[in-house]
Amino acid sequence: MGETQDIDNRYVIWLDIDNTLYSASSKISQAMGQRIHAYFVSMGWSEEEASELHSKYYKEYGLALRGLVRHHQVDPLDFDSKCDGSLPLEDMIKEDPGLRKLLQDIDLNKARVWALTNAYRTHAQRVLRILGIDDLIEGLVYCDYSLPNFACKPEPEFYHNAIQRAGISDPSRCFFVDDSRGNVVAAHQLGWGNCVHFCERGLDTVEGGRQKKIGDDQATIPSGIKVITRLEELRSIWQDIFKQQ
Repeated sequence: MGETQDIDNRYVIWLDIDNTLYSASSKISQAMGQRIHAYFVSMGWSEEEASELHSKYYKEYGLALRGLVRHHQVDPLDFDSKCDGSLPLEDMIKEDPGLRKLLQDIDLNKARVWALTNAYRTHAQRVLRILGIDDLIEGLVYCDYSLPNFACKPEPEFYHNAIQRAGISDPSRCFFVDDSRGNVVAAHQLGWGNCVHFCERGLDTVEGGRQKKIGDDQATIPSGIKVITRLEELRSIWQDIFKQQ
């Protein structure tokens, strides 16, 4: 008889990265939005056309890049190097001892910690390293720009791929926090058991190239999804997976 593999029955905590593990006050979304807009303009569109397409593709595909790849044969790795890759992240965010302590206080006998991002691998790893928490993240699921039809949040395929990568058969054992309401709702609808919307109400952010105030849309959140304004609140919302003090 062949050997049977041990099944890991621990929960999996999924952490979004951008505008979640660091505050929107860092203005990274604004800097990213400017670079993406400039990329559209560099392709020959006017300022107004670039703005409209940027917003349209973001709303339709979850990422402006998806529209550029699908309709304009853009090289996603070129896009990444000129947009995310050119961000001066070291000047915009720094090591976060409080975040590190929060993650260290998770009981690893009960849960594993993974990151789940719409960014490419290099950007995600860079942010985790600067924040000083890369060694606390067991696995990373990202948008693989090397694939011709890469998936992203909030597409079901992206979440299905994530739990497959982490070796989970029961989605209800997933804990998930993201600053995007749409991403959290999508996970909740797929049966992810403990979904949290990180909402820094009142702060400015940029989505699809458009400036907005976080929390201004007043959209209702389905029952079963918690809303927090500070990551520290996870200690009480997810108290069962933190070490008992």
